[in-house]
Amino acid sequence: MHLVPADRADRRTIDGHRVCDAIAAIGEPGHVRAWSDRFSLLADPKRLALLLALDRTGPLAVSDLAIATGMNDPAVSQALRLLRAAGVVAGEREGRIVRYRVVDGDVAALLKHCAADG
Repeated sequence: MHLVPADRADRRTIDGHRVCDAIAAIGEPGHVRAWSDRFSLLADPKRLALLLALDRTGPLAVSDLAIATGMNDPAVSQALRLLRAAGVVAGEREGRIVRYRVVDGDVAALLKHCAADG
């Protein structure tokens, strides 16, 4: 059981090889934290709705996203600020209009599994 940390090495295992496989599958705590943070962004229904709209339609402006999701413009802007700060979306300015799109490939891949029909 070469992957078991020293602070857990004295504990009895049932399937030691699977314990090592599980530890390898979990990986580094920083990696787990990064994915946990991504999932927390997706856990909010309003943010998920915004991301699904952007993923399926391409770049949209705040007012169009507000109409599509039933949110008000300030709530959309606030959610987009959070998503932008996390590197999930980016805005592209065209004159006075900013259109947002999903730029995180891992999140986009997850969104592909969220079918609109169930």
